[in-house]
Amino acid sequence: MKARMNYRTASPAVLNGMMELEQAVRKHGGLESSLLELVKMRASQINGCAYCLDMHSKDARAAGETEQRLYGLSAWREAPYYTDRERAALAWAEALTLVSESHAPDDVYAEMRAHFSEPEAVALTMAIIAINGWNRLAIGFRAEAGTYQPPAVGAAH
Repeated sequence: MKARMNYRTASPAVLNGMMELEQAVRKHGGLESSLLELVKMRASQINGCAYCLDMHSKDARAAGETEQRLYGLSAWREAPYYTDRERAALAWAEALTLVSESHAPDDVYAEMRAHFSEPEAVALTMAIIAINGWNRLAIGFRAEAGTYQPPAVGAAH
């Protein structure tokens, strides 16, 4: 698939807002990096975003995530190797990614809140909003999957 445009260079000032959101969630959200990568991957699976799946699988592996957990992510409900907190986050990510179908059900919200403080719930929700936005950018402008290289371990991103 051929990229339609490089949205990152076409309007860097506009994209800066998305980058600031990502940085705020990472820096002030109180959420584990591994959890964020799983949520980003799950939303990207639902949305069919090859570029983001490539990116976040590489970032997750670079941060020490196991192949087993990455491969099992689309069937997380049946897999025994996700924590209750991760399960609550994944269910919330699915509900918000599919919001036109699910309307963020009360039981999914209640389970998420059982595992996340109010500030963490806001950060998790903002992370889900962000990845859905990134998916739409990458899909809409046909970002080329396979081109992403993760930052060196220990480098800020």
